[in-house]
Amino acid sequence: MICIPVVAATQAEALHFIARSAALADILELRMDLLADGELNGLIAAVRSAAPAVKVLVTNRPRSAASAEEEKSRIDVLLKAVSLGADFVDLELATAIVWREKVRALITDNQDRTRLIISHHDFCQTPSRKELFRIFKAAVLAGARVVKIVTLARSQEDNLAILSLLPYARRRKMEIIAFCMGDHGKMSRVMAPLLGAFFTFAALEEGSESAPGQLTVLEMRQIWRILGEKQHEDK
Repeated sequence: MICIPVVAATQAEALHFIARSAALADILELRMDLLADGELNGLIAAVRSAAPAVKVLVTNRPRSAASAEEEKSRIDVLLKAVSLGADFVDLELATAIVWREKVRALITDNQDRTRLIISHHDFCQTPSRKELFRIFKAAVLAGARVVKIVTLARSQEDNLAILSLLPYARRRKMEIIAFCMGDHGKMSRVMAPLLGAFFTFAALEEGSESAPGQLTVLEMRQIWRILGEKQHEDK
């Protein structure tokens, strides 16, 4: 599955973005931390109206050195997403336990209609496999229905480390999203879904990337088509 991040600065831009991208996505990620005036009711309603089969993921990344009040406001957005029936919410593993438990409790109260993604991002490097497996276990213990681990690739070999999480998660019957950012990480973005990742991210078009090394939807599908044709030829 492909998740397209809605990269917009205002509510109006986000609504326009949703209208253009809904037909191309399996999942739309509402990046509330990028919106100056984001209003969840209208955004989720727009996705449901444009393409009822498309899933909604709500993300609200923390700001550095956020105050306690800012962190509460950030979590309140995710709680509202759960109340509105978003299909997924993304919560960082580093989030304080009290806030994680509050989100989990509301999901339970709402009959588990929302699946909790517990995510870890490393924007500096790709840790050792041992450390990646430790992070995976921590996310599971934190209540993840889906584990998301994203790191920065400094070499092509880093792709192999991150992709090793996929069979590791599969053996434990856990859904996982795992790939590398950066130019060196493009290979993992392409290969992860083919190796069993729950989904991957792709930009609607050049200039709307939400992370370094992100391919566009068209590029991703063209590569998958070529790989599929090659596999057919080899048979």
